[in-house]
Amino acid sequence: MNGLLSQIIKIFLPPRCIKCGAVLSDDDGLCPQCFNELNFITAPYCYKCGHPFEEAVSSKKLICANCAKKHKTPFRLNRSALYYDDISKDLILALKFMDKTENAKTLAKWLCMAGYDIWKEEVDILVPVPLHYKRLIKRRYNQSALLAKELSKLTGIKVDYTSLIKHKATKPQVQFSGHERVKNVRGAFSVKHPENIKGQRVVLIDDVMTTGSTLKECALALKKAGAKSVDTLTVARVI
Repeated sequence: MNGLLSQIIKIFLPPRCIKCGAVLSDDDGLCPQCFNELNFITAPYCYKCGHPFEEAVSSKKLICANCAKKHKTPFRLNRSALYYDDISKDLILALKFMDKTENAKTLAKWLCMAGYDIWKEEVDILVPVPLHYKRLIKRRYNQSALLAKELSKLTGIKVDYTSLIKHKATKPQVQFSGHERVKNVRGAFSVKHPENIKGQRVVLIDDVMTTGSTLKECALALKKAGAKSVDTLTVARVI
């Protein structure tokens, strides 16, 4: 009965491409033309931070120069699905600011694929990057939480929505660049329920990694609360 009802709904309300609006034969999210415009981050990339290489001469796990210097970092692995360009930007901003919450389902599929190396290392919980409560009230939803919710459905990994909080209201990161981004979010996050984080292998979920400042502050708070490891997974990454 549910299958029949689903078919009837598709006849009158067929799935559409989340970018151009074209009618789709299946609920794939994007039509073939729009999908082919996407720039996915694929191997070769740094095994630790996920930064893509232009070319590689080895099939082994590669490490970039920055990671080879062994700079202290709160992250275990960083992964992103897409290059942040005009195509991915439109899809992310539509989710973030234009109430296109249905985009989260499609974007989460790409997160799931991009997280292949992370899933192999094993994970206990997904944690979305939180919004300050004032911004959450204004926006009405947290796009990172929506992504985490859809990703949880695909992976079976539970989401912790409440332990990590943003207790300090900051200006939007888009207003800053470089070191100013670091200063803007420094000390802005904390863990309200450390008992839920202690000993856990955590994956931080967000829409975009630009400099990584926000993700780093979140990871530091999680590690301080006793997280065993912290990975990051974002839809897109500024390269």
